[in-house]
Amino acid sequence: MTDPKCPDGAAGRPIQRSVSRLASFGHALRGLRVLLRQPNARIHAVAALLVTAAGWGLNITTGQWLAVVLAMALVVSAEALNTAVELVVDLASPEWHALARDAKDVAAAAVLLCSVGAGVVGVLVFGPALLRLL
Repeated sequence: MTDPKCPDGAAGRPIQRSVSRLASFGHALRGLRVLLRQPNARIHAVAALLVTAAGWGLNITTGQWLAVVLAMALVVSAEALNTAVELVVDLASPEWHALARDAKDVAAAAVLLCSVGAGVVGVLVFGPALLRLL
């Protein structure tokens, strides 16, 4: 299938599109595998598992679960976008360039900001529960 907006595609080849929603889902799963090959993504995945275990162990409320799950999803999504930016920048600019560095650094900063926000959510949700245990 070709894209009517860009009939020639890249380098004169037709653009190939997924033929089904199921195929698109398969591509997304492949993307998850690519993401989980990244060391930082693995760290975030382990942190999410530990936070989930802590939530069950501390019996947090539904509202607290909502905040925790959204925070975890935000961090992992930011890491996925950071990985995508890094891959595309490496493809577009294999040689060092200040703009390539800046693009990667800004994407990494997004992950950092999301992680700090998730940390604040963690303190607000788990802090009082942990203090009660002491």
